[in-house]
Amino acid sequence: MELNEVMRTTFSARDYTGEEVPDEVLHDILDNARFAPSGGNRQGNRVIIVRDQKMRDQISKIAEPPAKIYAAQRDAGESPWNSIVPSEVTPQQIEDTPPLAMLIEPYRNASVVLVFAVDLRVVASMDKELDRIGVISGASIYPFVWNVILSARQAGFGGTITTVPVANEPKVKELLHIPEDYAVSALVPLGKPVKQLTKLSRKPVEEIATRGTFDGEPFKI
Repeated sequence: MELNEVMRTTFSARDYTGEEVPDEVLHDILDNARFAPSGGNRQGNRVIIVRDQKMRDQISKIAEPPAKIYAAQRDAGESPWNSIVPSEVTPQQIEDTPPLAMLIEPYRNASVVLVFAVDLRVVASMDKELDRIGVISGASIYPFVWNVILSARQAGFGGTITTVPVANEPKVKELLHIPEDYAVSALVPLGKPVKQLTKLSRKPVEEIATRGTFDGEPFKI
């Protein structure tokens, strides 16, 4: 599959056939993905390969409380887990709302779950003094995560970048024996998709790119 086709057709796969992702294929996926860039080329990325069904069930359980919050806020017309606009959803609303299946079931149903962590001792968090949620450290791990997704697509498999269990990061760390200095960055359920999508819907370039300044004219040709 040609690179542009992979980029244009890689989708968030959450439904799987049950076909296994062989170790040989997974090793090849990671072997290609590891060439992703990281800050200072310090390569603080780690990935934990979770195949055990009981452990994947536990990850799903860890995801349930934040998934309930997500669902309750979505039902209220809010942007779930937003760091700017305060939520008006009550604890009782959260308690009464079941978690979205799409946020918890892929961990149970995928062939394997990949858990990505980054060593915070080697990242340059250039935004750590700013009065907002930090995002810069992700530059040293998410290119690797996305390379895995692209490589999996190339191999005929699929997954999705998920973060819901990270709301309960201490429990994820305890389950997987992740050291304190590492941040859990993403969990990727991986398997053979039930459907292979070939056409995705995204905003056009003119809506996401401007000339010169944020409020500059749309980038058109």
